[in-house]
Amino acid sequence: MAAARAAFEDGRWSRLAPAARKKVLHKIADRIEAEALSLAVLGVRDNGTEMGMALKAEPGSAAGTFRYYAEALDKVAGEVAPTAPDVLGLVQRAPVGVVGAIVPWNFPLMIGAWKLAPALAMGNSVVLKPAETASLSLLRLAEICAECGLPDGVLNVVTGAGAETGAALAESMGVDVLAFTGSGGTGRKLLEASARSNLKRCYLELGGKSPNIVFADAPDLRHAAKVSAAGIFRNSGQVCVAGSRLLVEASVHDEFVAMLINEAEALRVGDPLDLGNHIGAVNSEDQLRRNLSFMDMARAEGGQVVTGGNRILQESGGTYMAPTIVTHVARDHALFQREVFGPVLSVTKFETEEQALALANGTDFGLAAGVWTANLSRAHRMVAGIRAGVVHVNTYGGADNTVPLGGVGQSGNGHDKSLHALDKYVDLKTAWIQL
Repeated sequence: MAAARAAFEDGRWSRLAPAARKKVLHKIADRIEAEALSLAVLGVRDNGTEMGMALKAEPGSAAGTFRYYAEALDKVAGEVAPTAPDVLGLVQRAPVGVVGAIVPWNFPLMIGAWKLAPALAMGNSVVLKPAETASLSLLRLAEICAECGLPDGVLNVVTGAGAETGAALAESMGVDVLAFTGSGGTGRKLLEASARSNLKRCYLELGGKSPNIVFADAPDLRHAAKVSAAGIFRNSGQVCVAGSRLLVEASVHDEFVAMLINEAEALRVGDPLDLGNHIGAVNSEDQLRRNLSFMDMARAEGGQVVTGGNRILQESGGTYMAPTIVTHVARDHALFQREVFGPVLSVTKFETEEQALALANGTDFGLAAGVWTANLSRAHRMVAGIRAGVVHVNTYGGADNTVPLGGVGQSGNGHDKSLHALDKYVDLKTAWIQL
């Protein structure tokens, strides 16, 4: 933190011309692309994501993110206020100083880039803490940044346990903004630490329990089933925006669930470095035990596990779980309300659009959602009515850097991606000049 503060105060990066910062960020993007395969393998060794997805979601996304903010940084200007003729009012965007970033294990390089690239683009210094179980790709990214000309001290990647390293960032008087992606419990601790220290701004992306709503008039039910299966089972369900609550109109419920079962059972689960497998490993033994504990709760509450629900044993060992679908899940069930962060899909039947909307909004979360319908008016009504930061219509996932990602309710605050992410890493400064 001292190194980041020194680098910021002496202006080696913060006062560098925008064109010079742009050049460095483009070099970083180029190097990430050049090392994409090795970076993806580093990540897969850490977190078990299937290789096909890891290659696109990790280095592929990270390179695009650095390039997006490289191009954006000199397009974001200050303002001239409409004041009286004898006064000049200027609104400047100034870097905040030192940014602390704490990122999770599921997509460390992608989510790390969502924090790093806009913060660096605006001239800040960064101290980044990876998750305990997934640091290899971010440590290599730090080396890449140095090799591409990012000055010493501007980016610092520090490993360690959340209770020690993360707490040090949260409680520091020298960190101006804290950006975090992870659990709600940790997010609350970060807010408490901010209150105890310097009231640093905290931007928290805290996951979700995202509804995926299928109406009987969906344009193509089979396609919807295929995309919905990917929306919950890719990366073993370890995706913040995963469509983990399926809400299906009663008239097509049985048909659609049968399609989903076929999709789930066709997925090959195994060694994430084997390109013949569709789904890789669960991140850790602890996470797998948590996933399986939800099966006991689901059955106790009347849910029916129609496929999966078990650990898949491999000769090589490892932590693998079968894609799981649980039907007859009611609104008050744990599987409806609590985030599993595993390959577990709960299914709930609805009769009317109003009931679907009430069920969609029936949790404390509000990160993402999906709606499948051929009725344009209904699609707009659902987008307006669902409390979520992202609502997909006749698709699920895949939004790029041009649009923001953020949640409402207990899914957090602030936004990653898009030009709106830059707002987290600047202070507005007014100059009021008498002419």
